[in-house]
Amino acid sequence: MNWKYVLLGIGLVVLTSNPIYAQKNQTQLEERRQALQREIDQINNLVVKGRTEQKSILAQIEELDLKLKVRQDLIAVTNDQINWLTRQIANNQAENTRLRKELLKRKEDYAEMIVRSFKARNEKSKLMFVLSAENFQQAYLRLRYIKQYAEYQKEQADLIAKQTEDLQIKTRALLAQKADKDKLIKANREAKRIIELDKEVTTALMADIKRNLSTYEQQISKKQQESNAIDREIANLIRLAREKSNTAVGKSTTSKTFALTPEDKALAASFAANNGKLPWPVEKGVVILRFGKQAHPVVKTTIIDSQGVRIATPENENVRAVFEGEVYAIMTPKYGNTTVMIQHGNYFTIYRNLTEISVKKGDKVAAKQTIGKVLKNKSNGESVLNFSVFKDTEPQNPANWIYKM
Repeated sequence: MNWKYVLLGIGLVVLTSNPIYAQKNQTQLEERRQALQREIDQINNLVVKGRTEQKSILAQIEELDLKLKVRQDLIAVTNDQINWLTRQIANNQAENTRLRKELLKRKEDYAEMIVRSFKARNEKSKLMFVLSAENFQQAYLRLRYIKQYAEYQKEQADLIAKQTEDLQIKTRALLAQKADKDKLIKANREAKRIIELDKEVTTALMADIKRNLSTYEQQISKKQQESNAIDREIANLIRLAREKSNTAVGKSTTSKTFALTPEDKALAASFAANNGKLPWPVEKGVVILRFGKQAHPVVKTTIIDSQGVRIATPENENVRAVFEGEVYAIMTPKYGNTTVMIQHGNYFTIYRNLTEISVKKGDKVAAKQTIGKVLKNKSNGESVLNFSVFKDTEPQNPANWIYKM
C-alpha cells in the first residue's frame, strides 16, 4: 500500500468536510459557471446578432464552433458543481443522521432525569432533604447539589432546544442543496440539447465546406497572409523604436534590448508587475480568437497563427489603453484598418481595427483612457478589436496580461 496516497486521500476527506473550504469551492465554481453563461450571452449578442443575414457559411460555422466550446466548458463546470453538491449532500445527510441520534439520546436521558426528579420530589421534599442533614456543612452541600441539579436540567433543556434548531437549519440547507443540484442538472440537460442542435446545423454546413474545401482553404490562407503582413509592419516599427533608443545612448543598433531611461525602466517594471491584472481594452467584449498557432475552427487542416486576440464588441464600443504610456505610432496597414501602438518602456500594446481616433502620436495616455472606437465591418456587421501585447519584439499572450481574459 502506498501511504502517500492514503495520506492524500485522508487530506482530501478532511478538506471537503470543512464547511468553509466547501463554501469557497462551491462559490468559485458558481462564479465560473456564471462567467461562462455571460460569455455565451455575449457571443449571441455580439457575434451572432452582429453579423448581417448575408454572413458566409465559414462565419456561421466559426460562430457555432465558438459557442460549442464555451457550452462544453459550461457543462464541465456545471458537472463539477453537481459532483461537489452530491458529496456535500451525502456529508450533510450523514451529519443529520448523527445529530438526530444524538438528539434522541439526549432527549431520552433528559426524560429519565425528569422522571427521577419527579419521584424524588414525591418521596421527600427538597426542604426535608436539606434539614435532615447531620451538620451545617452537609446541609450546605445538599442545598448546593439541588441548585446545581436544577441548573443542569435547564442546561440540558437549552442544549436540546439548540440541537433541535441546528438540525432544522441543516435540514433546510440540505433541501436547498438538493434543489440547487436539480436546477444544475436541468441546466446541463438544456445545454446538451442546444449543443446537439448546433452540431446538426454544423454538420449540414460542413457538407458545403467539404464540397468546396480548396476554395475555403484559399480564403483562410489569404486572410492569414494579410494578417502576417500587418504583423511584420508592427514588428518593424517596434524594431525601429528599439534601434532609436539604442542610438540615443550610443549603443549598437543590432542590440536585442531597449536602452531605457530611468523613467522608462520604472514604467516597464510597473507594466510587468501588473501581469494578469491589466484592464480589458474594451468594457464589453468576448474573445473569439485566441493567441498562438491553432487549427482553424472550420478547416482543421489549415493552421492560424495569431499574435494577439480578436475581441467581438458591441457597435461603437470605446477602445481604451490598458496601461499608462506614450502613443508611439498611429498607422493604417495596407491590408488592415487604423492601428494604435502604445509604448510602455520596452512593452507595447497594439490596438487594431479602430475608428474615430482620439489621440495622436507622442500623446501621454493613462490607463483606461479612450483612444478610439472599434470599427464596424460594413460587409458582415462585425465589430472586432484585434489586441496584442509585445515585450521588445516578442509577442505575448494577452490572456496572461489581461484580468480574467
